[in-house]
Amino acid sequence: MADCDSHQAQLKPVDEALSFLLDQVKPISGLEILDLNEALGRVLAAPVKSQVDVPPWDNSAMDGFAINSQDLDKHGDRLRVAQRIPAGSAGTPLEPGTAARIFTGAPVPEGADAVVIQEVCRVDGEEVVITERPASGANIRRAGEDILQGEEILSPGVKLDAQHLGLAASVGVAGLSVYHRLKVAVFSSGDELVMPGGELKEGQIYNSNQFTLAGLLQRLGCEVIQLGIVEDTFEATCEALAHGAEAADLVLASGGVSVGEEDHVKPAVEKLGSLALWKIASRPGKPLAFGYIAETPFLGAPGNPVSLFVTFSLFARPFILRMQGITGEVLPQPIKVIAGFEKAATDKRQEYARGRLELNEQGQAVVRLYPNPSSGVLSSVVWANGLAVLPPLTAIKPGDPVDFIPFSEMMT
Repeated sequence: MADCDSHQAQLKPVDEALSFLLDQVKPISGLEILDLNEALGRVLAAPVKSQVDVPPWDNSAMDGFAINSQDLDKHGDRLRVAQRIPAGSAGTPLEPGTAARIFTGAPVPEGADAVVIQEVCRVDGEEVVITERPASGANIRRAGEDILQGEEILSPGVKLDAQHLGLAASVGVAGLSVYHRLKVAVFSSGDELVMPGGELKEGQIYNSNQFTLAGLLQRLGCEVIQLGIVEDTFEATCEALAHGAEAADLVLASGGVSVGEEDHVKPAVEKLGSLALWKIASRPGKPLAFGYIAETPFLGAPGNPVSLFVTFSLFARPFILRMQGITGEVLPQPIKVIAGFEKAATDKRQEYARGRLELNEQGQAVVRLYPNPSSGVLSSVVWANGLAVLPPLTAIKPGDPVDFIPFSEMMT
């Protein structure tokens, strides 16, 4: 029992492991200028400043009539309609005692201080009858009230989404400085692996990890360099690691990171560079390796497909986002839900259980767990829509509050 407790004490807690990993990140430095049409999903590398005021001039917020409100004191509720200003056109200065028919987005003519919405107006021949007097400034969007010329509208470190591109376009910016795509070299370790489409012999399985990893990395916008299946030898493992470190910004391996006789990743990393982290107090995914091949960072994930998925989502993803230059929150944010299961207080490791979040009859969010907790059951990740966070040595009963991380928090 003492040996078991000593073994558990060697495991680094999840929070400490995450903090350590993120402290090790050195963001990539290569930059390029991309047209807005090509910048979606990339990470902004330089601040974006507005070239114009937004709006560029006072404009109408509604369809209606532009007036000088003081004219209502002199001329009553009837004003002659002297001009028509659609969006995209500019009117002439407003003559005293007149109104301008105006449409949403059109420049407010000089001399007007309010726009009366058309719903409280009645047109009578060449005149407009105003039934509700507006306050000065009503329904006018002032020049620069949204953005001022020279103002910073986007800061470095943001992952560019559609709204960011639209905002940049709205101030006249046609190209953005972004970081290069992160290059990640990946390989799967194991003589038992066969590529899909091949013939399975006794003791062999299809290589699902290559495609899981590639999909997760591509969702993050990485350029994936496939090194394929690496045979279970020390020499082949060293060769793959060296090749990956030369070709990529990050090397990521699945399998071979445990302590068996056929697990060669740990000694190979230590020969070619250094190993800085190994074994996390997490279930699944205890054997997580981090180190360097020369100057290139290395992450080694377990070979069990569920362990790979979970450790990538919890540990590799935040590390990669920081490497890409993202400065905002990179850790997945859990939500509080209700447990629809029971768990004894026996596990000393923090467990990330595959769960499905559903609404009960009362409209409450309740999470159920997949019945088979094995880390080899990849179908459980398809069944689930997130991970229930089960703290170590904590009993959970149905109805208790638990943290739940939706997959949507871990996929971008």
